[in-house]
Amino acid sequence: MSIKGKAYIVGAYEHPARHAPDKSTPQLHAESALGALQDAGLSRDDVDGYFCAGDAPGFGALSMADYMGLKLRHIDSTETGGSSYIVHVAHAAEAIAAGRCSVALITLAGRPRSEPFRRGGGVAPPEADFETPYGGQTSNLYGMCAARHMYEFGTTSEQMAWIKVAASHHAQYNPHAMLQNVVTVEEVLASPIISTPLHRLDCCVVSDGGGALIVAAPEIARSLKRPLVGVMGAGEAVKGPRGGELDLTFSAAAWSGPPAFEMAGVTPADIKYASIYDSFTITVLMQLEDLGFCKKGEGGRFVADGNLISGVGKLPFNTDGGGLCNNHPANRGGITKVIEAVRQLRGEAHPQVQVPNCDIALATGIGGALGARHGAGTVILEREG
Repeated sequence: MSIKGKAYIVGAYEHPARHAPDKSTPQLHAESALGALQDAGLSRDDVDGYFCAGDAPGFGALSMADYMGLKLRHIDSTETGGSSYIVHVAHAAEAIAAGRCSVALITLAGRPRSEPFRRGGGVAPPEADFETPYGGQTSNLYGMCAARHMYEFGTTSEQMAWIKVAASHHAQYNPHAMLQNVVTVEEVLASPIISTPLHRLDCCVVSDGGGALIVAAPEIARSLKRPLVGVMGAGEAVKGPRGGELDLTFSAAAWSGPPAFEMAGVTPADIKYASIYDSFTITVLMQLEDLGFCKKGEGGRFVADGNLISGVGKLPFNTDGGGLCNNHPANRGGITKVIEAVRQLRGEAHPQVQVPNCDIALATGIGGALGARHGAGTVILEREG
């Protein structure tokens, strides 16, 4: 089923907190929800669909719906890690098109800076006995992908550093960004190695916070006094080792991107702004290739020399500073990618980074680990009128 033109994002809110020791996770969810509803000009009573993922505490959607006092006709707790919230936009549009709800609320929140994640407890995943003894962690799983990409295609640390440089150029205009200082390629390369070949400045920030989106039916969207941001196309995919069939040089975005472009009826050349999930610099580089912005193996050259900087390069990306500089709430950055895409399409980004005539934008995300199993979601949005 095509969702093109079947739903609109009418509310978007990014929680300003980056360190919230005085707030609970449910409180951050609720405050984010309120912010998105106020942005849309709607109330809690208008919401009849709710979408959340593994960051939601307790029984997830059940606990949060009760906590926020929501009366719902539809719930969805799809979990694909950091890409969940991009997938939720598509699922919300599908639910609206099917008549299951009219106003869908999507929330994310967490406090990994105030309450560091501790492993242990719960039911072990099926791969644990085979992989855990080898010490796989987030940083070294992504580091393996970067090392393999360098080996296969000649990608360099200098080229990857340009992704951080571009993010920092944008973050300087965001008063809420955790890292607001502009950095150079040399400074990225001089930062400590975290997992070869990734430096500390190749890695995203760890922050508290949250965000929320409101997706609504066309008739409701057109009744509100907000710019119309339509959902044009979407795709989702998963990728894993499959018992050893693992190519570290591409992500599941290679499968989530094509159906999104096909449904939207556009190509990468039509995208004016791109929100690319940036847990690490290599995450951005690989997704750009996988989505077709450049050929496989040419990502290093594509991102170099400021090509991702708004007003300088061909493809402005993550104009809020992204996960590399601004915010990575709950260690899951997918919702902030959609929020900044909405800002760009509305013309509400900071004037220094606002993309002129921004009418088509893309948001894409990865959840899990590139070097193991992960999900991907891609959504293409359009400003109407």
